[in-house]
Amino acid sequence: MISALRQFAATAGLLTAALVLAGPLCAQDERAGPLAPPPDHTVRRIGARPTEAPPPIPAEDIIKRFSQKEEEYRIARMGFTFRKTIRVQEFGDDGKPSADYQITIEPAVGSDGKAYEKIVDQSHSTLRYLNFEPEDLEALLALPPFVLTPSQLDKYDLQYLGKEQVDEVNCYMFQVKPKRVERTRAYFDGVVWIDDHDLAVVKTYGKWVTELGDVHSPVLPFTMFDTYRENVDGKFWFPNYARSDDSLRLKNGEVRLRLTVRWTDYKPAVGGPKIQTPAASPAPKPSL
Repeated sequence: MISALRQFAATAGLLTAALVLAGPLCAQDERAGPLAPPPDHTVRRIGARPTEAPPPIPAEDIIKRFSQKEEEYRIARMGFTFRKTIRVQEFGDDGKPSADYQITIEPAVGSDGKAYEKIVDQSHSTLRYLNFEPEDLEALLALPPFVLTPSQLDKYDLQYLGKEQVDEVNCYMFQVKPKRVERTRAYFDGVVWIDDHDLAVVKTYGKWVTELGDVHSPVLPFTMFDTYRENVDGKFWFPNYARSDDSLRLKNGEVRLRLTVRWTDYKPAVGGPKIQTPAASPAPKPSL
């Protein structure tokens, strides 16, 4: 499993764009431009719940329309540059951060004309219990941010759960389950929140699974991500904030950990190559 994840990460490229989907949500009557990243969100593990009253429009129509927008956003994001900041924290017994490590990367073009992501800033690690290299994050951060595109819908069962407000946005909730899992292909398993005005995905919560179990880094425990998007350029919902909380088991207890990813400074790429993000079709294939 470890070799499979490392091989999968290597083929995806260093710290390529993640699953995950992030950021504060703009109010439904204020959709012009991105908002600043939010403070830490409360992560709630959501399971199946009784279905509420049906939505005012058929659930099938909602799914069809948001999946079409997912494909639009997937293509549009290739034409934007952005900064990505990854932070790993350890917490003490008092519940406060006690150590951390942070790295910021942005798109660049090599002498051979190929696009890659370069490190523009990184802090000195003060982590006491975690010992890892930036590439150990690849298996987690190289997953496609736009999962439910039209070409992927037939691979999942979506169940309408009801309505819920996320920040200031009224949303439809859908539980997403893969119809089947495979040994060499990862699938999303979680919940998505759909803006009931724009019918666009604005939040997801979940993990990636294969026949072998949850997808995770060989040295990091994170699997479940609470993720948000922001409205960019007045029309695209792009990833902006992702967070995962977990614990590292030790002989004499455990240490609470947190991984956060922030995407900032979205700008249309001018005069340069389009930075490719992992396509939502097909889903990532860990090599065995």
